[in-house]
Amino acid sequence: MAAPPQLRALLVVVNALLRKRRYHAALAVLKGFRNGAVLQEKLWAILQATYIHSWNLARFVFTYKGLRALQSYIQGKTYPAHAFLAAFLGGILVFGENNNINSQINMYLLSRVLFALSRLAVEKGYIPEPRWDPFPLLTAVVWGLVLWLFEYHRSTLQPSLQSSMTYLYEDSNVWHDISDFLVYNKSRPSN
Repeated sequence: MAAPPQLRALLVVVNALLRKRRYHAALAVLKGFRNGAVLQEKLWAILQATYIHSWNLARFVFTYKGLRALQSYIQGKTYPAHAFLAAFLGGILVFGENNNINSQINMYLLSRVLFALSRLAVEKGYIPEPRWDPFPLLTAVVWGLVLWLFEYHRSTLQPSLQSSMTYLYEDSNVWHDISDFLVYNKSRPSN
């Protein structure tokens, strides 16, 4: 069924507007917002990653708790070093393979460990307590560095981060008409 003439005329006007170079920067901002809001169709990959993540966590908990129990049994009581040693061994055995899922989990934990160690350093008096909330500055530095790395040293970033940032910051600069501005990220091949 053909579109009504008014809709066809509106599409011609909108597509002509989308092709004007003088509006490109503002429209790229809008498409970047759209790319950030659209859920990519990766349901199977998400389910598979969730399964692997859950399986790894189950194996890690089993290993960690088993090693903690074994150390306590052998030494007759529990020592603080037992936690580190059991987790260290469990980490190597379960999360030691360098793959996408383990990489994501380790980066997630690294950020939280760094926060916790910073708080512990303040708590123990190794560094003074900040007089103001350092979180906004930390946020600014992190975002400044990641975009600088993306723009000038992209190969140093993890591939999934490179892909996400390409989608958000570069793909949003390219469109041909309303279909790949609003509906699809890239133009669909013609039949």
